[in-house]
Amino acid sequence: MAEYKLEVTTGDMQYAGTWDHIFITFFGNEGQSDRTELDNFGTDFTRGAVRTYTIKTSSSLGKLLLVKVEKDPYLVLSEDEWYCSKIVVTTPEGNVILFPCYRWISRGELVELRGGRELVPVSLQYSMYPELHLRSQRLIWRYFTVFSVTLFVCFYRWKIMAEGLPHINSFNNVSELPDEIRFSKSKSNILSYLPIAFLPEYVTEHWKEDDFYGYQFLNGINPNVIKKCSELPPNFPVTEEMVKPFLEEDSSLEEEMEDGKIFLYDQKKMDGIPARDYNGEPLHVSAGLCLFYLNPEDKLMPIAIQLHQQPSEDNPIFLPSDSETDWLLAKMFIKNADVVDHEVVHHLMKTHFLAEVYNMATLRCFPVIHPLYKLLIPHFRYTFNINMVGRESIFGTNGILKMVSSLGSEGLTELMRRALSETTYSSLCLPENITARGLKSIPNFYYRDDGLKLWNIINRFVKATVGYYYPSDKTVHKDTELQEWISEIFIHAFLGNKASGKPEVIRFITVVIFTVTAQHAAVNSGQFDYHWVPNGSLLLHKHPPTTKGQSSMETILETLPNVGETVSFAAMAWVLSEKYTDVVPLGAYPEERFDEPAPKQMIKDFQEELSYLSEEITSRNSELKVPYTYLNPTEIENSITI
Repeated sequence: MAEYKLEVTTGDMQYAGTWDHIFITFFGNEGQSDRTELDNFGTDFTRGAVRTYTIKTSSSLGKLLLVKVEKDPYLVLSEDEWYCSKIVVTTPEGNVILFPCYRWISRGELVELRGGRELVPVSLQYSMYPELHLRSQRLIWRYFTVFSVTLFVCFYRWKIMAEGLPHINSFNNVSELPDEIRFSKSKSNILSYLPIAFLPEYVTEHWKEDDFYGYQFLNGINPNVIKKCSELPPNFPVTEEMVKPFLEEDSSLEEEMEDGKIFLYDQKKMDGIPARDYNGEPLHVSAGLCLFYLNPEDKLMPIAIQLHQQPSEDNPIFLPSDSETDWLLAKMFIKNADVVDHEVVHHLMKTHFLAEVYNMATLRCFPVIHPLYKLLIPHFRYTFNINMVGRESIFGTNGILKMVSSLGSEGLTELMRRALSETTYSSLCLPENITARGLKSIPNFYYRDDGLKLWNIINRFVKATVGYYYPSDKTVHKDTELQEWISEIFIHAFLGNKASGKPEVIRFITVVIFTVTAQHAAVNSGQFDYHWVPNGSLLLHKHPPTTKGQSSMETILETLPNVGETVSFAAMAWVLSEKYTDVVPLGAYPEERFDEPAPKQMIKDFQEELSYLSEEITSRNSELKVPYTYLNPTEIENSITI
C-alpha cells in the first residue's frame, strides 16, 4: 500500500470557493490511481482554504506525471465555479511536487495539471497513456464532459481584425473568454478612484510655454518620436535667418546641429491619410514637422514648425517670433497629430495589440508547465478582456476614439497599418531605439533614464531564468515549442515582414515583458495628466493655417473641440489612466508556478532590484519641479489591464 499526501489550495478572491464535489486521479509512469473524491469532515473548498488529503494506492505509481481534477455538482440546479490555485503532492518516496493550476473550474470540466521541475518532452510523459494525449498539451483545447461524452473545444484561434494590422483572438464577446483570463469580479466592479494630482493643474497653467511644450516630447506620454537632427530634411527649408534669434548668441544652426543640439519631430507617416467628415466637412490631421533646440539651459525649445510635408506658399514655416496666436495654433496642430499618433500607434497598436499576439502565441504554443509559459503568463493577465472591451468601446464602429478624433475608421486603420510596416524588433528594444534616435546624451530625459534601468533589470532577470533552462543555443533550437512561439509572433504580429528583423530569444522575451509593463505604463499612465484638451487634443475643428497674421484667440477657440467632445475626451483619458483595486505590480508573482529553488531566488533578486530603482526614482523626483513617476516600478502593472 502506498500513500500520497496532497495539499489543495482554493483561491482567496471573491467567489473562489465551491460546495461541489471535487475528484482527483493520479497518473504516473507505472500506473494510475482510482478516481477519488476529496472529502474531509466539514466544508472543504471555502475561499482561501488549504486542505490536506491522503490517497492510497496498491503500490507506487512511479514518477508522478499528471493530476486530473474533475468537478461535479453538489446541487443539480446550482452552478458555482471553483478557483483552484495549486495542488502540492508528497509521494510515498518523499518527493514534493507542485502542480500549479490558477484557474476557474466549471461543472463537468476536466482539468489536467502537470508537475515536475525539468523541461521534459511531452511525448515521453504521455507514452504510457496515449488516450490523455488526444488533445494538444497546450491550452488550445479544452474538453468538457456532457452527458458522459467528452467534447473537445478549440479555444484560442486567430482572427484578422483588418488587413495590415496585428491579428487578434477569435472570441466575439468577453463572455466567451475562459474565466481565468477574464476580468475578476473585483476588477469588473471596483475602481480605485484617486484624487486629482498635481500634474494636471500644472499642465493647465503652463501649456502655452515653449519649454514645457518641448519637455513633453521627452517625458510626456509619447516619448518615442523625436530624434537628433544632423541634417535638415529637404522638404523642411528652415533657414539660418529664421531661427538665429532663438539660438545661442554667436552660434549658427549648422554649428548647433554638429553639437547635437537640434532635434526633429517628423510626422511624415500621416501624410495623405484621410480624415473623417464633421458636419459635412472634412477634418484634418497635420503631417507636420517641428524643429527643436536644446538651449544652454538644457531646455528643449520648439524653434520652427511646418504643418504639411511639402513646402509651398500656403505652407509657411511658423516661428516663435510670429504672433502669439499664430505660434500657439501651429504648436496645437503638431500636438494634435502627436496625440493621435500616441493613442493609435504607440498606445493601442504597439502595446495593446502586440501584447495580444504575444499572449495568444504563449497560450497556443507552450504547455502550462513549460518554463517560458511560467515566466510569461503573469504578464498577460486580463490582456484579452481589456483589448476586446477597448476595441468595441474605444476603437469600434461607434467607439469614442472615432467620435473625438480627427481621423475616422479608415484613417485610424491606415495609420496603424503604416506604422506596423515600419516596426522592427530592434525598434522595440529600448536601448537600440534610443541609440537609433540619437538621444543617448540629451539631458533631463527621464523616460530614457528610468526606462533603460528597467530594461536592464528585466533583461538580467530574463537572462538568468532562460539560461537556467537553456544552457546553450543548441537547447534553444531543439525546443520546437519555443520555435513555434517565435514563428507565430512573426506571422501574426509582424505579418511575416522579413524587414522586421530576426529576434534573439533573451532579448525578445525582454521586449515582450518590457512592452506589457514599462512601455505600456509610459504611454498610458499619464493620459489624464497631459490630455487637457488645449494642451493636446485628438480633434481640431479648423484646418491648419495657410498664412501668418490672420489668427486671433477667437480662432483658437473655434479650432478646439466643443464642450461635449472635451468631456468625452477627458472621460476616456480618466478611465485609461485609472487603477483598480486588484492591481499586481511589476515583479510580483502571486501565483506559485516555479517549483525549483533557483528560479524562485531569481524572482526575489528581480524584486530587490526593482525596489532599489523605485527608491532611486522617488529620491530624484523629490528634486524635480515636474516629477516623472510613470516608470517607478511601484507604479507599473505586471500586465496590461487598462
